[in-house]
Amino acid sequence: MPAAHSRAARRLVLPLALAQFICSFAGSNMNVMISDISNDLKTTVQGVQITITLFLVIMAVLMIPCSKLTDRWGRKRCFMLGLALYGVGALLSAAAPALPLLILGNSVFEGVGTALLIPPVYILATIWFRDLTSRAWAFGAISGMGGVGSAAGPLIGGVITTGISWRAAFIFQAAIIVLIILLSRGMTDPLPAEPDQPFDLIGAVLSAVGMFCIVLGVLYAGTHNLLMLVLLAVGAAFLAGFFLFIRARERAGKVALLSTDLFRNRTCNLALVTQNVQWLMLMGTSFVVSVFLQEVKGYSAIRTGVVFTSATIGVLLSSFGAQRFAKRRKQRTLIVAGFVLVIAGIGLLLVLAPITENILSFVPSLFLIGFGTGLMLTPSVNVVQSSFSEDQQGEISGLSRSVSNLGSSFGTAIAGTILISVVATGNRSYALALASLAVIGLIGLAAALKLPQDAGKAAPTASEIEAGLRPG
Repeated sequence: MPAAHSRAARRLVLPLALAQFICSFAGSNMNVMISDISNDLKTTVQGVQITITLFLVIMAVLMIPCSKLTDRWGRKRCFMLGLALYGVGALLSAAAPALPLLILGNSVFEGVGTALLIPPVYILATIWFRDLTSRAWAFGAISGMGGVGSAAGPLIGGVITTGISWRAAFIFQAAIIVLIILLSRGMTDPLPAEPDQPFDLIGAVLSAVGMFCIVLGVLYAGTHNLLMLVLLAVGAAFLAGFFLFIRARERAGKVALLSTDLFRNRTCNLALVTQNVQWLMLMGTSFVVSVFLQEVKGYSAIRTGVVFTSATIGVLLSSFGAQRFAKRRKQRTLIVAGFVLVIAGIGLLLVLAPITENILSFVPSLFLIGFGTGLMLTPSVNVVQSSFSEDQQGEISGLSRSVSNLGSSFGTAIAGTILISVVATGNRSYALALASLAVIGLIGLAAALKLPQDAGKAAPTASEIEAGLRPG
């Protein structure tokens, strides 16, 4: 196992961290392009919101099936295929003459590509780094770059949009994809592919349709309430059918899309809730503040992006201190502290931003949100991944990423729907959207407080259990 500080370890983690960065960047950089894209493609704010949300939800609904494909096709092959699809999507988006092609490139191609490439990122990091400290370093680098991508997306997107064009931001994404492909040429897959492993297609369809309908239902809240209720009911029915189907499949001795054992681990379930809420708050805040600044305050793309600099600095400081924090504090403590800071930051946004025109009023609030998010991203991922042994990493990685991306989808959908539905009322809609995020944050804090004190300790390997070195 490579040492966390070695040059070899950095070479292993760099392409994985960059991949997480660009996927997270894609989910937030369009927030500052809303006005430019709307004017250029002759669409609306809601049209751009739908594009962003579809990207996030396609990632979420395909993450679990794609994680299973990593076992069948191999982790490196899925990673490289995902990068290729993402790159094609970025180029299509850059050339889009109208909203439908932007949705095809950004939402579909980039969404599917992300679903293929992200599960291998966390599976490989979990397998390559076994002890808590080195794994915390690896997850800190990867999750940290994800947090930076989300927090810095508005700034980088704003600079590129103002200096060149919103289309150039997609060229930037394609360039990063090429760099990752070059850095990944020497990557080796530590586990052999199993091409004969069966794939649960029915389970994949049931889960994907269920999650898609749930998020789509949230998007229609406040505008088409009857349709919203129908979609939520259909989504819930499909998800219930999915669970019953995989349970029946397991009882019949067949391979299911997900093992029901994953849902029996209380520590993992709590950590998944914290992951979902973390990304919901981060993406929701980013979207709400971006729309508010552009549509209500009249900020330009670059000025909107500059506002988020303090959040980027906060994420950088806390994420890249993950290894040091893991040595000094329990994973549970870090997650709880992160939620407290983020909720406090949202509270400051509610108090300060509506009553002042000074751009500096956003600095302390967004810094707290960025620092708190970076502080808890790594330990939450570590608790989830460490709850299971190597043979279940494909499944839990897909479930973990799916839950996180659902959080991102819900953040944009819930907060964005509240904001856009009454955007003309300015401060009131802004306050309602942020207040909804704060309330959901309290749910995440409650889940974090229920985590056991020793959460995050790596699960024993099969050989360790067999040798009796560690309890199974």
